Amino acid sequence: MINVLVAEDDELTRASLKVALEQDGFSVTVVPDGAAAIAKLKRTSFDVAVFDVMMGDVSGLDVLDFATQQRPDIAVIMVTGYATVEIAVEAMKRGAHDFLTKPIDIEKLSLLIHRCVKNQRLAVENRRLRDELRDRFSVGKIIGKSPRMLELFGEIERVAETDATVLLRGESGVGKELCANAIHYHGPRHDKPMIKVACASLGAGVLESELFGHVRGAFTGALKDRAGRFEQADGGTLFLDEIGDLDANTQVKLLRALQERRFERVGGNETIHVDVRLIAATNRDLEAAIAAGQFREDLYYRLNVVTIYAPALREHPSDIPILVETFLRQFAERHNKQVDRIAKPALAAMSSYGWPGNVRELRNCVESMVVSVRGRCVDVADLPAHLTSNDAGQRFEVVVGTPLDEVERELILRTVAVVGGNKAKAARLLGIGLKTLYRRLEDYGVGGD
Repeated sequence: MINVLVAEDDELTRASLKVALEQDGFSVTVVPDGAAAIAKLKRTSFDVAVFDVMMGDVSGLDVLDFATQQRPDIAVIMVTGYATVEIAVEAMKRGAHDFLTKPIDIEKLSLLIHRCVKNQRLAVENRRLRDELRDRFSVGKIIGKSPRMLELFGEIERVAETDATVLLRGESGVGKELCANAIHYHGPRHDKPMIKVACASLGAGVLESELFGHVRGAFTGALKDRAGRFEQADGGTLFLDEIGDLDANTQVKLLRALQERRFERVGGNETIHVDVRLIAATNRDLEAAIAAGQFREDLYYRLNVVTIYAPALREHPSDIPILVETFLRQFAERHNKQVDRIAKPALAAMSSYGWPGNVRELRNCVESMVVSVRGRCVDVADLPAHLTSNDAGQRFEVVVGTPLDEVERELILRTVAVVGGNKAKAARLLGIGLKTLYRRLEDYGVGGD
């Protein structure tokens, strides 16, 4: 039932409104003045409030101000016997949903109440969905707790507060799109569209039409006018993935669109103005592409306002255990499997692997294991063959300048994996005590059995 609060200083009007609205199926509370209305609002929740503008010391506009600040989910309808355009405009500016003049048409008021409730519920649902989106694409959804990932989170949060163009760089599979999502949904345009384009998947002519749209007859198959992704993203964010794969002609048009915030559809003459935040991503060496004449230097500088590097998984291997456990839960739920843990030798083997495909490869590997495993625990025997082959993990590269604790960690985990989880053998090969090995493994989050 819809709960309605009526504040009206005329006793006869107040009583008649209560009877008429209750006959229409509403639950109605009536009060004689603005002070009483505020007191009720402090204690009780209502769906809709109907306030008379003129009510003595505390006017209906005063109560409206209180309601919009303290009870923003209440829809307010203002009523007066002295209607002027100025009063109506002022009430709407302060947050009133509608305005009625006396004598009140009960049928119209009833319809307004239903409409207000419908609009309020839609607004609440939209806020809930926006909150869900922000949570889904929050920085917290990019999994990791290593120093390198914490640094990445800080960079994302700082740039998200601005409207700057962002260039995301990193290898394939590191999660650049997740970073773009987080930037958009934590930024000033979070309630506007985020439109995504995978540049490498589209041919040159198709990509130009995809970005800027086309008019009817612009080319064979163009049967009607079509808005491009720039227009669809107006007011929001356009995410261009694999931007290093743009052809030369599209690079020119993109540069102009970014510089002037205007363009023409393919085959059209009308200039279209847009307001779009651009986030681009690439796994290519753009500097080398510029030197080879494959990428425009002026476009590069236009894109490179803020650059964020998403690290390869091998740069933060301490995050592998938490990634594995998170994906394990996700895919067990998705595929309705009773898989709830991974054996420590198996986790050690996964932690010691280089993952050239980065988080994407790891994620796909975990899903494959969850689908195929027979029991509740993923063990070494359930790992893909390339993770358990005789030479898997026996060699790894050390970049000059890598901290010694990172090198030690990598060496210990790979040794444990190579010997199939035999801690005593691993300790002998490493030349350390067994207790020391166990302490190290506990520190790495893959403690021994």
